[in-house]
Amino acid sequence: MNEPSGEFYYNIVKLIIDGSVEEALEKLAIFYGVPVPRLKLGRVKGKSRNPAVYSARNKTIFIQDGSQYNNPLVILHEFYHHLRYYGGRHRGTEANADKFALKFVEEYIKFIRRNNY
Repeated sequence: MNEPSGEFYYNIVKLIIDGSVEEALEKLAIFYGVPVPRLKLGRVKGKSRNPAVYSARNKTIFIQDGSQYNNPLVILHEFYHHLRYYGGRHRGTEANADKFALKFVEEYIKFIRRNNY
């Protein structure tokens, strides 16, 4: 699989920040060749400390409350778990999910700096 372009990273993070999370998830799913995960606001029983949780059973990203809805680090972290589930390796580590999300945000910042936004 090809590495995403700087513009792709930028567009995904910008969509999330702007509140177009479903559109960002659709674009991510197309790029990585996986189904689009569902997105729901609400708690997952037993996971109340987490701002968001990916449920493989429901193929859904649950966001605990609206305050994290447009947080790219949270959304991309949970998308990573979705991606790993479809890759046959659902038990992706939290550290790798964090790295995946952080890469998008770092590339977003680089793209802004490079293009003088």
